[in-house]
Amino acid sequence: MTSPESARVTTVRPRVWSPMVTVVPYVLLGLLAGFTAFVRSGHDLRVDLGLSALAALWLLGMFTLRPAARERTTSMVVFFAGLLAIWAVLVVRAPWFGCFAPAAFFLVFRVLRWPWLIPGVAGAAAVAGTAQAASVDKSTTFGLLGYFAVLAANILPMCGYAWYAWRGARQNDVRDQALAEVSEANRRLEATLAENAVLHQRLLDQAREAGVLDERQRMAREIHDTLAQGLTGIITQLQATEDADRASWHKHVDAATQLARDSLREARRSVHALRPEPLNQTGLEAERLSEAVAGVAGRWSKLHGIEAEVTTTGTTRPLPADAEVALLRTAQEALANVAKHAKASRVGVTLSYLEDAVALDVRDDGQGIGQPSTSEGGFGLVAMRERIEALSGDLQIESEPGAGTAISARIPITGADR
Repeated sequence: MTSPESARVTTVRPRVWSPMVTVVPYVLLGLLAGFTAFVRSGHDLRVDLGLSALAALWLLGMFTLRPAARERTTSMVVFFAGLLAIWAVLVVRAPWFGCFAPAAFFLVFRVLRWPWLIPGVAGAAAVAGTAQAASVDKSTTFGLLGYFAVLAANILPMCGYAWYAWRGARQNDVRDQALAEVSEANRRLEATLAENAVLHQRLLDQAREAGVLDERQRMAREIHDTLAQGLTGIITQLQATEDADRASWHKHVDAATQLARDSLREARRSVHALRPEPLNQTGLEAERLSEAVAGVAGRWSKLHGIEAEVTTTGTTRPLPADAEVALLRTAQEALANVAKHAKASRVGVTLSYLEDAVALDVRDDGQGIGQPSTSEGGFGLVAMRERIEALSGDLQIESEPGAGTAISARIPITGADR
């Protein structure tokens, strides 16, 4: 039974057949038959020529006319065994047929595979040795020893060469197989790299699109929290001047002017993605957010004439910048909604520093609000929720008609942020 290695070796044999295999055997048989006809006559000549013709027909029918059978091990073993038997009979009858040995050896190395190669080579070498020892007297012990010595001199070197050639061919085929596997691995690697490049470019495009969308949302929130609120306040103050006396008129105009300046300053800072103005004021880092919320509530109370009470609980501590910005913007938007919709007389703002979170609560005693939406007047609530949830926080809104509104924002603070 052939081994996997020998099977792999045979698959890489070239399919080009040399004239030494396809032509030379016929030429040698013709020359040897012609020589036999020259030196013999009578019955012996007919037998020798018949055997020569049989060998040629065997070559023609089993090998030349059956190219597909050349790749089948069983067919080639039968073919060479039959040819070897005919050749052996010819050598016994006429020793000069030993000159067919070159064609026989070319055939055996070409058509037989491992492990049939060694027996085939040994048989061909034995027939060639028999031809060489034709003149040796085999009836004596010395003659038999000489005959076997001639056989050994032919068989052993040829079998050794056959083993060496098979071993080298196997190593070459294993090397070729390894190179083919490496080439295939390189091809797959190149295909994988090409796919990864496409995926990487796709991810970059998606990240770029996501970044553009995030930036649009950020700018929308910033514009709403700065320009929209400021413009709303300016309109409110200017409308109040229609029925105001001279003293009140100046008061409302001054308030509108200050709102315009504050809105312009905030708009510039938002465009440059800077922190809100109240958080950039000097002061202790731990008190920035609480002071900023108190300042926003104070200015809002003064502007709208509604009492706003600010309370801070817990131990104040530094917070991440994005958490401070989100809570401050939430306070601004909640107060702006109270001024526009609640018709409240009092507002309470509580900033709570908890163990693992910071919470902001804004409560009023106004008329309450309906279901918030993303239509006009509802984007502020959506922006608040987006800011808080972007930091893994939670925004809750509780309101009942005539019972006021409570907005609660909570942002978790990890140990690394404390």
